[in-house]
Amino acid sequence: MNDQPTATVKVEIPRPKRGEGQWELGYREPLNKNEQSKKDDNPLNVRGRILGTYSKKGFDSIDPADLRGRFRWMGLYTQRAPGFDGGKTATLEEEELDDRFFMMRVRTDGAILDAEKLRALGEVSQAYARGTADITDRNNIQYHWIEVESVPAIWERLEGAGLSTIEACGDSPRPFLGSPVAGIAKDEIIDGTSALEEIKRRAINNPDFSNFPRKFKTALTGHPSHDVAPEVNDVAFVGTVHPELGPGFDVWVGGGLSTNPHLAAKLGVWIPLAEVPDVWEGVAGIFRDYGYRRLRSRARLKFLVADWGVDKFREVLEVKYLKRELVSLASPEVPEHQGDHIGVHEQKDGKFFIGAAPIVGRVNGDMLVALGDLVAKYGALGARLTAYQKLVVLGVEAKDTDAFAADLEAIGLTSAPSNWRRRTMACTGIEYCKLAIVETKQRATDLIAELEKRFPELDTPISINLNGCPNACARTQVADIGLKGQLVLDEDGNQVEGYQVHLGGGLGLGANFSRKLRAHKVTSKGLDDYVTKIVENFLAEREPAESFQTWVQRADEAQLR
Repeated sequence: MNDQPTATVKVEIPRPKRGEGQWELGYREPLNKNEQSKKDDNPLNVRGRILGTYSKKGFDSIDPADLRGRFRWMGLYTQRAPGFDGGKTATLEEEELDDRFFMMRVRTDGAILDAEKLRALGEVSQAYARGTADITDRNNIQYHWIEVESVPAIWERLEGAGLSTIEACGDSPRPFLGSPVAGIAKDEIIDGTSALEEIKRRAINNPDFSNFPRKFKTALTGHPSHDVAPEVNDVAFVGTVHPELGPGFDVWVGGGLSTNPHLAAKLGVWIPLAEVPDVWEGVAGIFRDYGYRRLRSRARLKFLVADWGVDKFREVLEVKYLKRELVSLASPEVPEHQGDHIGVHEQKDGKFFIGAAPIVGRVNGDMLVALGDLVAKYGALGARLTAYQKLVVLGVEAKDTDAFAADLEAIGLTSAPSNWRRRTMACTGIEYCKLAIVETKQRATDLIAELEKRFPELDTPISINLNGCPNACARTQVADIGLKGQLVLDEDGNQVEGYQVHLGGGLGLGANFSRKLRAHKVTSKGLDDYVTKIVENFLAEREPAESFQTWVQRADEAQLR
């Protein structure tokens, strides 16, 4: 037995030219109001004040630092007050845009929503949210019109069904993206469900991980279709196979969109299922300790990864946080298109899963309760939400698939959507969001309806993502047609709602950011005709089997205007 002490391995940490608020380099002083607020009080503590004070005394009793800061750790944002057009978004202070109602986000983290969970989600919508509910592109359900007085009752109902809003917003481990077909798909490489559950157990409501420089987004999939948009998450675990060690995960870090988009860097490693939570803690720890806290605009992991480089990031992860080397392995091949699992598909156990689409994620309380009733009626396992504002029902008997699909249609969902309904996403938009400049959900709904009339059959996939502002919550830059909301001038010189056009973005095999046409904007009113013309040009000019993305990359700019 060797009793000699183990030699300490040191790693040189890159130091920026000026202090960036990195804790581990000694910059502990708050450098902006957000950091000061978190220093003043752990945001997790706000739950007690909501239960004991604010829900009893009402909206006017809420401390402003809680209202516009710490409430987010409980999944609550004030929603946009009515009557303020997009021109006011950047000119008014946040408190001037505040309504007395809240958006509430419920995290599902890739878990199966059984009949009881679906009914709970629906009943909360019916009782407290004026029937509103949206499926987001991060596996969440999002409500509106929530009053602070109702929050304790909402939490009691949700938590009684095993659901939570904790850290669904804030500088925290945001809701995790998991594969909708984890554990049931015939072609799955590895089921990562247990790892995602363990990460959640360790991270959520844990002060060690409740104060990141900004949001921290996690994705995990063992499915070869990479069905969780791994390229645009802070950390993603992607299924891979080692020739000797078998199935495991590669690690991708530093992805993100918004005004400064980055695709994730691939570490090129193999880690076993059991070690995924440790690696997550290591990556999260690096972000917490070395992330840039001075400027909010630079306080995302993508900037640290870009500055350090992937090799240095891996070295720090191994030496300082994991205390061991990772197994190197070339990153797995990427699919041509990422999977959304729409339609009826056989599971590995002989039962079936059915992927179904609402319109741009918009559901409601009645629909969720009805879906829970269908799950119970047919003895299905439950539903999972997807990274594309859709849902997948699991565990349907073969003999019941046609009847189940018909019942989905009856409640407003479809397992056989048009290209436009299947591949169009939209963020919350100006209807409720204080950051938005234009309307999105209804505009996207109207666009889908018009394109279904003009192109009822389409032999190639084309995605459209509408966003109400530059923050890219609906992943504007990685869609075939990305539309970023802004105010534009119409032909008469009037300022109206419109979009900056991004073309030819994508994830998967052709992962890249879209082509932005110089000085080209389209009005909301003219959007139907613009998209129609672009699609017509593509269909007329494409080569055999050419994708929209590839065509855009070679097309003359006149064809894209």
